[in-house]
Amino acid sequence: MKKLRTSIHAEEQQFLRQLFITQRQALGLSQRALAERLGVIYSLIGKIETGDRRLDVMEFIEYCQALELDPSKVLQQLHATFFRTK
Repeated sequence: MKKLRTSIHAEEQQFLRQLFITQRQALGLSQRALAERLGVIYSLIGKIETGDRRLDVMEFIEYCQALELDPSKVLQQLHATFFRTK
């Protein structure tokens, strides 16, 4: 059985952070503008993007929606990339 990944520096976490950064930039949003969409202080966005702060499941869904991403498709992409059984 595989162990749970707890590191914010795990490859999966880095992949997710880069996906979020790329999408935010594609939408032409600053960290401050994304924070306004989410109703949070902008420093939180920076912490998420640098890996200093992880998202729980509900925050993940809200974050995806603010970035106009389908949370289920993001999870499918993560699963296909990192968790397929061999």
